[in-house]
Amino acid sequence: MESLAAGAYLPPLQQVFQAPRRPGIGTVGKPIKLLANYFEVDIPKIDVYHYEVDIKPDKCPRRVNREVVEYMVQHFKPQIFGDRKPVYDGKKNIYTVTALPIGNERVDFEVTIPGEGKDRIFKVSIKWMAIVSWRMLHEALVSGQIPVPLESVQALDVAMRHLASMRYTPVGRSFFSPPEGYYHPLGGGREVWFGFHQSVRPAMWKMMLNIDVSATAFYKAQPVIEFMCEVLDIRNIDEQPKPLTDSQRVRFTKEIKGLKVEVTHCGQMKRKYRVCNVTRRPASHQT
Repeated sequence: MESLAAGAYLPPLQQVFQAPRRPGIGTVGKPIKLLANYFEVDIPKIDVYHYEVDIKPDKCPRRVNREVVEYMVQHFKPQIFGDRKPVYDGKKNIYTVTALPIGNERVDFEVTIPGEGKDRIFKVSIKWMAIVSWRMLHEALVSGQIPVPLESVQALDVAMRHLASMRYTPVGRSFFSPPEGYYHPLGGGREVWFGFHQSVRPAMWKMMLNIDVSATAFYKAQPVIEFMCEVLDIRNIDEQPKPLTDSQRVRFTKEIKGLKVEVTHCGQMKRKYRVCNVTRRPASHQT
């Protein structure tokens, strides 16, 4: 049995073992047609421009961030954006087909969004990050010799998701819209919404768009009293003449705490508030 001598060189594992390459397209057997929920995506062979956006106050939901960026693009269209239609991922990344006239410097904006009773003011900063090549992505897919540039795939995914994110309610990788023509209650003030899942994946020679059906639970839009009846299994509110018991109040608080409600007693001014707690005293004794 031979052994390594002292000081002998052992080549790295990746140099010793090479996985066998997949052979070409098969020629034996019976060809079949396969129906799949994948669709070819033709990529324009262009460069896109990647910018980093910072919104203050931060930690806002993506829905609010998208609203801020949409107002910014519309308000500063003559000076900055012109005919450009940026795509935005809801967090830090914006992509445009042509470069913005801001150079490499960070540019600050003040964006005002009209609100119910009070306008909201945001500080927005944009800075150029890099040029992303979809041409290189196309070459990587066709040749199979160079690694797929992940930053190009990310830019394409943001572009494909931008419009759906503005039109529908995004949850994870899926998009949903309010029920129309169907009603699937789940109890406890919740109902089923149907939507679609979407993702862009690199494949042989082409980028592929994966589309699939999806469903998830949403809270129903309804009066708070009706929501309380569903949560506490009260069939008729007239059967509840007494204030809530401590156990009912605790149970109801767990369900409604953190949700947003819209008050309707202020005429045309319909404000939205986030529930922080449920009082022990009934409304007739609360001031």
